[in-house]
Amino acid sequence: MIALRALKGLARIATARLSLLAALGLLVAACQPHEPNPVIQAGTGHLNAWYSGLMADDPYDVPLVNKALLDRKFHRQRVDYPGREAPGTIVVDIDNRFLYLVEDGGKAMRYGIGVGRNGFAWRGDARIARTGVWPNWSPTDNMRRIDPSLPTHMEGGIENPLGARALYLYQGNRDTLFRIHGTNEPWSIGEAVSSGCVRLLNEDIVDLYNRVKVGARVTVRRGGIGA
Repeated sequence: MIALRALKGLARIATARLSLLAALGLLVAACQPHEPNPVIQAGTGHLNAWYSGLMADDPYDVPLVNKALLDRKFHRQRVDYPGREAPGTIVVDIDNRFLYLVEDGGKAMRYGIGVGRNGFAWRGDARIARTGVWPNWSPTDNMRRIDPSLPTHMEGGIENPLGARALYLYQGNRDTLFRIHGTNEPWSIGEAVSSGCVRLLNEDIVDLYNRVKVGARVTVRRGGIGA
């Protein structure tokens, strides 16, 4: 039942999105991927090639992405890491669209990401102060000024923009309002589309969530690993 609800939720997202685009006759440039790839085929209600199955999770199953449609460099993979950060550090490379979780022995787990569009990108050092499983979402006042149609609050679930997990970034005791989170728009990985947050495939944010600890250092930078 939950798995079916997850698939229906994705279908509703795409149907609403397709209806809006048809009415407006345009795509917002900041949210446009290389090609417009809706979650479902218009009018059918069936998942298209972007999804290949489900991963068991609680209370919702996680839709698994067909990796054949994602550039191989954005697949989750263990890579050599030349940086000097301590193991357990998260390094976000905005320009190259990668997130690294630094490991021992000069290695890192690398994930493909989507990042903030021009004017919304954030960089600096922070720490993970808390985490969330299928988290709720409350858009910032600035986001709602830009788009008054956004809700003031949205409960966690398959349709929630924060996806299956969220890592909340703080500087000291101050919430930066930026998150590392999942996405129900897999075609946005590798793009600059968000309001400053860092997005991963839902299956990848679950993997990252299972590897990191509250208190972990996060550094978000421009210009590559050595910047």
